[in-house]
Amino acid sequence: QVTLVESGGDSVQAGGSLNLSCTGASYTGATRCMAWFRQGPGKEREAVATICREGPINYADSVKGRFTVSQDNAKDTLFLQMNSLKPEDTAMYYCASGYGRPWYLVYAYQHWGQGTQVTVSS
Repeated sequence: QVTLVESGGDSVQAGGSLNLSCTGASYTGATRCMAWFRQGPGKEREAVATICREGPINYADSVKGRFTVSQDNAKDTLFLQMNSLKPEDTAMYYCASGYGRPWYLVYAYQHWGQGTQVTVSS
């Protein structure tokens, strides 16, 4: 059984940084990729970044150059370093794992965490 638990969400000022963590992110069974998604108020859940066992790493255009996804396989932990945060980054951030093809679609991931809230004020 896969249990993903996110942490690190907080309220920050625009331009600030946060580092999200997700424990339980391991490559077991059919899992090939780990991902971060987010869902803002009144918006659909969207892919932010994904990292796969055999590559590649993908980012949403809106976060390229600001966010970095990484993993510590020894500790089964996925990270999302978020810099230069903007108010439009405000959302619940979810960790996910699964087959990951296509990388940007919700249904490509079979396991989900409960989310961690990120709020960016201007």
